[in-house]
Amino acid sequence: MHYFQPDCDTIEIFIFVFDTSYIGTVMTLKLNDEAPNFTANSTHGGIDFHKWIGDCWAILFSHPKDFTPVCTTELGQVATMEKEFAKRNCKVIGLSVDSVESHFEWEKDIEETQGVSVNFPMIGDTDLAVSKLYNMLPADEYGTSEDRTALNNSTVRSVIIVGPDKRIKLMLTYPMTTGRNFDEILRVLDSMQLTSTYKVATPANWENGNDVIIVPSVSDEEAREKFPDGWKTLKPYLRIVKQPK
Repeated sequence: MHYFQPDCDTIEIFIFVFDTSYIGTVMTLKLNDEAPNFTANSTHGGIDFHKWIGDCWAILFSHPKDFTPVCTTELGQVATMEKEFAKRNCKVIGLSVDSVESHFEWEKDIEETQGVSVNFPMIGDTDLAVSKLYNMLPADEYGTSEDRTALNNSTVRSVIIVGPDKRIKLMLTYPMTTGRNFDEILRVLDSMQLTSTYKVATPANWENGNDVIIVPSVSDEEAREKFPDGWKTLKPYLRIVKQPK
């Protein structure tokens, strides 16, 4: 029997077969996607996110770490504005990878330094599950909250607004050194609630009560029915009208 012995001039071809069954699907969230549901522990007990939202709007906002300076001011600001969100049928819920016990201790510092108590729930995402689910941490991030620093969690600093239909209406992620402007979040919420009811859009720097824009999909004939007091036409696609009430 003879065996083939390749010499230095022989080209060897190797065929590799990869089993891709182990590769998970990484979900990238987009506006108007259904907000992924989850259950988690919070300072108000167990939370089923979709059930907790109910028929309301909801703001899920995350922070990198308890007992850090910028986050302390942010949580105080949200606590101050919670009634304003409630007037708009909007619930707020915080999240970090710290434990619920840590949240309880930190709330004391927030009340002492910011002069307001935190009455909304904060999720203790110690297994990183919700942070991964909402793309705030990589899906293959290993471990738990143990020994993680604010820098490790720098991307866990998002604001997500979810509508009563459980769909994502807004997603924002901020750098660690920039405190969030929750007056702007409130302004955006006002805009989204208005434009979900009327066929209008809000222009740059719009504030609640200012003039709005009739959306291009509305014909002049339909606009005369919806806006009988008339509007100002700057261009055929740019029609300014008083904010509907």
